[in-house]
Amino acid sequence: MNIQFDLVNAGIQAIYGPNTQNIQKLTFHSNSATASSLFFAIQGENHDGHLYIEDAIKRGAVAVVGSDQSLLETLSESYPIISFVVVRNVRIAMAYFAKYFHNSPDEKLKTIGVTGTNGKTTVAAYVRSLLTLLNMPSGSIGTTGIYTSEHKIPYKKSTPTTPESVDLHHIFNDLYSAGDEAVAMEVTSIGLDQKRVEGIYFDVAIHTNLSVEHLEYHKTFENYKQCKLDLFRQAHTAVINVDDEGMGQELLDLFSGPTMTYSLLPNQDADLKAFNIRHGDAGTSFTLQVDRKEYDVYVPVFGEYNVANILSAIGTAMLLGFKIPQILHALTKLESPEGRFQIIEVPPNQKIILDYAHTPVALTRLLEEVRKLKHNRLVVMIAGIGIRDFEKMPKMARAIEGKADEIIVTVDHPGHHDPSIIVDKVMTGFENPHATHIHRTNTREEGVIKSLELGGEGDIILLTSGCINGAQIVKGKEIPHSDEDLIHSFSYMPS
Repeated sequence: MNIQFDLVNAGIQAIYGPNTQNIQKLTFHSNSATASSLFFAIQGENHDGHLYIEDAIKRGAVAVVGSDQSLLETLSESYPIISFVVVRNVRIAMAYFAKYFHNSPDEKLKTIGVTGTNGKTTVAAYVRSLLTLLNMPSGSIGTTGIYTSEHKIPYKKSTPTTPESVDLHHIFNDLYSAGDEAVAMEVTSIGLDQKRVEGIYFDVAIHTNLSVEHLEYHKTFENYKQCKLDLFRQAHTAVINVDDEGMGQELLDLFSGPTMTYSLLPNQDADLKAFNIRHGDAGTSFTLQVDRKEYDVYVPVFGEYNVANILSAIGTAMLLGFKIPQILHALTKLESPEGRFQIIEVPPNQKIILDYAHTPVALTRLLEEVRKLKHNRLVVMIAGIGIRDFEKMPKMARAIEGKADEIIVTVDHPGHHDPSIIVDKVMTGFENPHATHIHRTNTREEGVIKSLELGGEGDIILLTSGCINGAQIVKGKEIPHSDEDLIHSFSYMPS
């Protein structure tokens, strides 16, 4: 398509070379530039895209967006047929160009953004499932992948959770083309800080909870919180967890649009409340209070914290115009995301639970729910994540100590770190790291196999942490990995 480089909101300061180009592709990786590409020179934590501009041009880029005016002006003298566009913020410009290039697909969909420290993946999946069951076919975007209302689609994401804007609007367009009418997406604090959702005004923004996370990036908890709050500055309506002490009240004070609040606490003032929660072998039942009326609810999900996640999905549906009787009928068929309290039954009478909790708070909540299930012994695997905050690792050990019969410590996504150093850091959180029931492994594969080997008849084996992307990140490379494949290929002793 022909693009004129005077796009409103893109923060353009100067243009060198042609004012218009025929653009066929947007990219921020020079090695993926092809003929008629527009290349965005992003300055990241480890690399400066301005250093790769000429590489992108040699591969076919006909336009470059960057922030170094002196460099772009100089390059324009060597490449007079190339357009060089100077902007204040390359990421903001990229978001607006991506939206324009794909003809504003976000405005053709109902957009639901989910943020919070824990629960984003689950809530996005619940919203996708619930809206689809209510005949508003919906996709989802997040840690577990990209889904239309009907199936998962193969897509090489630029980031683990919230895609870069170039990819995000491409995905929106694909979902719209597939017939979807809405999309629920995880919106991370880093994604917000890096302007990946800039220019999108969400129909609904959902707040789950807030606790310490991502300090390796944000440095302070206040910076982290402020990034989360940004989502609600670009949303029409909001669903807020008023039980959350992290920022529930702050959101109520900040947000001026229509809201739905939810709570699990009996004395809390909220639009949606759940109580009398009962756990069964196939799911959970509870009493829902809304508009001073009470309803009996059944959902095929596990965990009291997931009841709160269900309430956020109900609130979203209500803000989008659906009525409680419709919603309650649909909830009985709700689908959960992969890797979230996912139960796999294997011989001899064992339950393997995949739940990729990777924060101390999430792990604590998960253990409380798992221990309610009938079992002989509990075997739990935890992991230090090499690409995350190292100071969180000992807290994972403290969260599990004294709550499992066997503990396996392993590594997720070691990145450029020595795996043994990551395990060492986790081990510092145990009061007695040399206890015989605590076992060390240096890869996730070894950790899963060790967990399965320790399992016996009637045991629950709980595999936690963050590997749900089909790979382990090792020294910048993605090494294929699947917990489920390991589980299904393991030789179990007959009961």
